[in-house]
Amino acid sequence: MTPQSSVSNTDLQQLARQLTGDFYDDNTMRTLYATDASAYREMPLAVAIPKTLEDIKKLIAFATSKKISLIPRTAGTSLAGQVVGSGIIVDTSKHFTKILEINAEERYVRVEPGVVRDELNMALKPYGLYFGPETSTANRAMIGGMVGNNSCGSNSVVYGSTREHLLEVKAILADGSDVTFGTETLETFKRNLPDAADSLADKIYAKTFEILSNPVNQTEIRKEFPKRSVERRNTGYALDMLLETEPFTPVPDEGQEVIPFNMCKLIAGSEGTLCFLTEIKLNIIPLPPTTQGLLCAHFTSIDEALRATILALKYKPQAVELIDNYVLECAATNKEQKANAFFVQNTASGEYPAILVVDLSRETKEEVEALAQALEADFVQAGMGYHYPLLFGDDTKKIWTLRKAGLGLLSNLPGDEKAVAVIEDTAVDVYDQPQYIIEFNDILKKHGMSAVHYAHAGSGELHLRPIINLKTKEGHQQFRTIAEEIATLVKKFQGSLSGEHGDGRLRGEFIPQMVGQHNYELFKELKRTWDPYNILNPGKIVDTPPMDTFLRYEADHVTPEFKTYFRYQDQTVLQHAEQCNGSGDCRKTEMSGGTMCPSFMATRNEKDTTRARANILREMLTHSPKENRFDNKEIKEVYDLCLACKGCKGECPSNVDVAKLKMEFLQHYHDEHGVPLRSWLVGNFSKLTGLASYVPWAYNMVFKNAPLRKIANNVVGFHPERTMPLLHNTTLETWYKKRKKVQVASDKKVYLFCDEFTNYNDVEIGKKAIQVLEKLGYEVIIPKHGPSGRPQLSKGLLKDAKKIAEENIRLLKDVITHETPLVGLEPSAILTFRDEYPDLVSDDLLEDAKKLALNALQFDEFIAREIELKRISKNSFSKEKRLIKLHGHCQQKAISSMIPTKKMLSLPENYTVQLIPSGCCGMAGSFGYEKEHYDISMQIGELVLFPTVRKQADDVIIAAPGTSCRHQIHDGTGRKALHPAEILFEALV
Repeated sequence: MTPQSSVSNTDLQQLARQLTGDFYDDNTMRTLYATDASAYREMPLAVAIPKTLEDIKKLIAFATSKKISLIPRTAGTSLAGQVVGSGIIVDTSKHFTKILEINAEERYVRVEPGVVRDELNMALKPYGLYFGPETSTANRAMIGGMVGNNSCGSNSVVYGSTREHLLEVKAILADGSDVTFGTETLETFKRNLPDAADSLADKIYAKTFEILSNPVNQTEIRKEFPKRSVERRNTGYALDMLLETEPFTPVPDEGQEVIPFNMCKLIAGSEGTLCFLTEIKLNIIPLPPTTQGLLCAHFTSIDEALRATILALKYKPQAVELIDNYVLECAATNKEQKANAFFVQNTASGEYPAILVVDLSRETKEEVEALAQALEADFVQAGMGYHYPLLFGDDTKKIWTLRKAGLGLLSNLPGDEKAVAVIEDTAVDVYDQPQYIIEFNDILKKHGMSAVHYAHAGSGELHLRPIINLKTKEGHQQFRTIAEEIATLVKKFQGSLSGEHGDGRLRGEFIPQMVGQHNYELFKELKRTWDPYNILNPGKIVDTPPMDTFLRYEADHVTPEFKTYFRYQDQTVLQHAEQCNGSGDCRKTEMSGGTMCPSFMATRNEKDTTRARANILREMLTHSPKENRFDNKEIKEVYDLCLACKGCKGECPSNVDVAKLKMEFLQHYHDEHGVPLRSWLVGNFSKLTGLASYVPWAYNMVFKNAPLRKIANNVVGFHPERTMPLLHNTTLETWYKKRKKVQVASDKKVYLFCDEFTNYNDVEIGKKAIQVLEKLGYEVIIPKHGPSGRPQLSKGLLKDAKKIAEENIRLLKDVITHETPLVGLEPSAILTFRDEYPDLVSDDLLEDAKKLALNALQFDEFIAREIELKRISKNSFSKEKRLIKLHGHCQQKAISSMIPTKKMLSLPENYTVQLIPSGCCGMAGSFGYEKEHYDISMQIGELVLFPTVRKQADDVIIAAPGTSCRHQIHDGTGRKALHPAEILFEALV
């Protein structure tokens, strides 16, 4: 019987009542916290979201009394299973997020553990200061986790690891006592050594002194730990670092300074196994050089790139990062990252290169260019490389985004074989690195395997991921075999099995081999002293279970074939959900920009992340006992706040389309439970609005009158405060048919998709769009077609949406061509042709759907295309100066781009177009109308969009292509936002 099994539900309920924060012991939340970004899965006993220090102390007291464990967690992006365990997960990411003090004069900052690294640097920037270590997850990685793992990042050749910047911590020890650890002089350290060790802190100091003052221990540590020239040494507890401090090494090596004692050196990298951090004091440094220049040297092999790294280091770069051919190949399948890989030039044989990104940042562009020229000359002289682009400005951001997306991109491999984190964190001396990688690949080759190579070449640490299918017994064996053989290889080179990702439960088993059994026993002594009750994240670093147990995937587990309504290219629906590797890109906040994930940005709850939605679907499809495995309330609960905005499709580096998964789930759920009335009403928007359009005055009378509107809203389940879109006194189709045909003086022709929103509600926008096109010399034809199917898709009525899609394809496939495209005004409607239709229609219409998708354009895309072809000029438009603030539609950003919109709105030569850095507006079709979602909808709007709009002067034009976005802006700010077609119409001369 495990210790956790002795805790009753009554015990947990009593604990929950004592806490001011939230406490969950339901199956849904436990499932969501059973995994991190590693290969591991273990169901926790419960999940606590503490609000106060007292909450944490109560949790520690409970854990001690019940003999259960606590697992500290922030963003949950650990790669070695550090935050997976059977006890109570303690998530400090929601409430422990304050920056407590910035002291610019003394150059330090005090923060709580839930502060996001990039957001800390945003706060420091006005002071000209910066926290150096930068992980690839920096836009959601939190300082507490960075301390726990001793994170480094791409710039560690300059800034080192988190340990080098950790000045002081406040923590709660395993007995519930408060403690502060910081820098101590020799005198202070001696005073802290107790005559009689009464308190737990006294015992910790006494044990540390006992271990490190012992000559035998000193010899063993210096002999067995990774050699000191390995910059990233993160194996086990950092006794080697403490040993070099003044109490134990009063006379350092020649050229080295005396290092004062600081227990923080041990705490960094301890993975929450020694104490519970509540406050962290960090050293901060001046901002990096102002001119960033990246020399992106292309090589024909990994070996050549690694040998070139040694040359590059002579120029004292800020970073030297490797991107291999696998990452570039995966980037080609991801819309965002394909654009970021614009600079890549394949080898003479057409293969993807190995690219070394050398950051030569200095204060001036001239300095950067001089260094780049010299380094390129060195490469050429050594016969290394074939292409050496030097990039500046915004292009550097694209490259770093591509590099940081490596982990997520590697999940894009189709099928069950994935690039697995098992030996991805090894570090060796950078001079040993080329030979180490040769021998590393020889081991893999012996087993018929290959690996991805990327990341920190300049620090001697590549993230090496072998391709393994962990769903099979063979894959489980490969997982262990590779770990064992590479551990032996790393020891041969006196390297570190972990450079920055930590030991966790993945590498803990190999620590005795890496540092020697004698030193491993010292680790166990330390753990027993710090945590006498074994409650703080046990099973990590020491006494870990075998590394091939508690894996996320059970070997040879059989799941049924899932009959789905959507097609999933080269994979099943389960495999699509499994593409999520837990890297947590969906946990970034509005401060980092982008769309994904709006509900998390508003609530800061793990349950509302894209990751959670992929995890719950994977879990239920894998383990549910039901015949219809989609029929689970847990999935419904977690997907409830998914706005289906498509942000994940565009921004998730693993390409997980959770909106598509939600639609799929809903149809299967409807199959079991029927379609709710509100969903049926929304799904049949076109039919019902078509009927209402015969008496628009009656419809408008109800919804213009606030009391009547509130009653009507309540009846159908909409929020009473939400205004409703009104009907025009005619439809666009009726107006088009009745108007006098306009003669144009050219043979240019476009077909206008008269979507259901433009036809009934936004008729004036449709009229103006037609008039703009005609004024520019295009004949506009509204072909015979049906509604878009967007309302049906949004409510998971996929059977109905499929009928609509197939009818539209049959009607339009022989009409629409590249020269006569289908142009739409509402992004969510026209983009169904490019996004959902090809995945929804029957096989016999698939090719027609794909061809039609190529020629289905948004209005702004069409105008931008014609500008490029020089068929439209600025002469047709006003020269008046105007400022436009543009809010982008989520689906447009995910499937298309805002660039065409900006290009079109810049046609009037004195119009200045500025993108509002907002994500989702919060409306997302019917989501923001729904009674239970109204508040969260408005919270999302308040993140960026509403405050930005409110700040604008009255003469600033607010632009928004989406009908829902314009409605949300009106309800949230009182301002009227215009469709870009309206703005262009008003600018005509």
